[in-house]
Amino acid sequence: MSQHPGTIAGDNPHGDAAGWDDWATLHHTDGGGLLHGFKAIRKGTLAELVRFVASLPEAERPHYMIEKSGDRQYLPREIMALVRRRDFPLTLGT
Repeated sequence: MSQHPGTIAGDNPHGDAAGWDDWATLHHTDGGGLLHGFKAIRKGTLAELVRFVASLPEAERPHYMIEKSGDRQYLPREIMALVRRRDFPLTLGT
């Protein structure tokens, strides 16, 4: 898994690529708070967590968000857009 530090300007070190192998955490969309980082309910690569959220019933998806290394957060609508990307890994490990 690649680990990319956050950048001051918010630049994506992958350019246009999503960084599917980057470390990420799954959270409930409960507003965060001071201990938000300790509330992760699942950990894995960005691709694994996107695949997991996409597999949930449509009514449950709005309750989750993904936080990727580098402090990038993906809300439910963005997660579903990632699934439709041409470069989304069809299987894990690719």
